[in-house]
Amino acid sequence: MELIQKQYVINERHKKVAVQIDLKTFEMIEEILENYALAQLMKKGEDGAGLGLEDAKAYYQTLEKAS
Repeated sequence: MELIQKQYVINERHKKVAVQIDLKTFEMIEEILENYALAQLMKKGEDGAGLGLEDAKAYYQTLEKAS
């Protein structure tokens, strides 16, 4: 696994308050999170209502993409 190159943003008390990462890394993380969320939707829940593969793909197409 690659190490994430990051820069910390600190406040006047030198406390870390934010982190900056390059756009390529952010997009990779975003894709991983989207894939994970879709996989969770596809799993059957307690009520047995999960999404099938085709339904999950259709749902994915409706999501707003980062620009």
